[in-house]
Amino acid sequence: MDTNTVFEKVKALISEKLEIEEDKITLDSSFRKDLGADSLDTYELVYAIEEELGVSIPDEKANDFETVRDAVDFLSTLL
Repeated sequence: MDTNTVFEKVKALISEKLEIEEDKITLDSSFRKDLGADSLDTYELVYAIEEELGVSIPDEKANDFETVRDAVDFLSTLL
């Protein structure tokens, strides 16, 4: 799966979980600063990504995701 496809899937999940319009989500968006996600939001988002893409994201790695790009880059290496 290419990076753009991963980004589109992640963006759709972020939009759904955080109730944000997709066009406001970029690769450089910060989960906390730009998208307003708290730790519970982040946990739910990681779970949704795991379910949607059929991957497992270690907790310590998920905690390192500051931006959407961090998550997409990591997921691209798994897929």
